[in-house]
Formats: sequence, C-alpha cells, structure tokens
Amino acid sequence: MLTAKDVMTTSLFTVSPETEIAQAAKLLLEKRINGVPVVDDAGKLVGILCQSDLIAQQKKFPLPSLFTLFDGYMSLTSLKKIEKEVDKMSAIQVAHAMTSDPVSIEPDTSLEDIATLMVDKNLHTLPVVADGKLVGIVGKEDVLKTILP
Repeated sequence: MLTAKDVMTTSLFTVSPETEIAQAAKLLLEKRINGVPVVDDAGKLVGILCQSDLIAQQKKFPLPSLFTLFDGYMSLTSLKKIEKEVDKMSAIQVAHAMTSDPVSIEPDTSLEDIATLMVDKNLHTLPVVADGKLVGIVGKEDVLKTILP
C-alpha cells in the first residue's frame, strides 16, 4: 500500500509568516505550485498559503446582511468572519492571508486517506509533518502520478 512518504515531494519551497504577499505570489507562479507551506524559524508548520488565499484579495468587500428588529440593526454575518475576510483582502504579509493550522498528514498516511481528504475537504496541497517538523508535501499531481504505469 502506498503512503505519503512514497509520493510526497521532499524538495520543498516554504515561506515565513513575514514573507511579503507579492514575493509569495511570485514563488507560486514561478514554481507552478498551488500552495506553499508557511513555517516558523524552528521549521514548524504554522500555515499554508494557497493560490485561493491570494485570489481572495481581489474579491469584493463582503457587506454584512442586516435586518431591523425593534428599530435596531442585527447582522446576519459574524464580525469575526468579516474581520478575517478583511485581513485576507488587505494582507501585506503571508501571516494575514494564510490558512492557519492547516490540515496535515504524517508520512505513513495511506494514499486512500490522502485522496479522501483531498476530495472531501477540497484540498489541493497537504503538508507532511513528522515529529512536529515539515518533511514533505503531497499535491494532487503527486497522487495522479500513481495512476501512471
């Protein structure tokens, strides 16, 4: 049975939370990758930055839906959600646009479990972590390559 360690990419590109958004976007485009792990100074995985996180910067400002109740306004959108959206849209550094605490897998995670996670949670990139450190990454292309003879 194939596992993450059999299909993962080990020559990794990473960014730090302090990396500028433009630099991270350039890396994603130049390396033709969908996502890049975000690691701290100790090499611990703290997030992941995907193309969709950067595309979020280009969308319209999410205006909350309001309704009136006894001459007062009530928001149908949580302020926390609005704040998170604004942070992503106005991000200058990776820390403000990345997905914190991303779904990660271990080197012995089966290919079936990897495929299930990717499909069920609509994930394109899964960081592989061992002993708290980033050791690899599995992308959809890595899984597709297993189909070839």
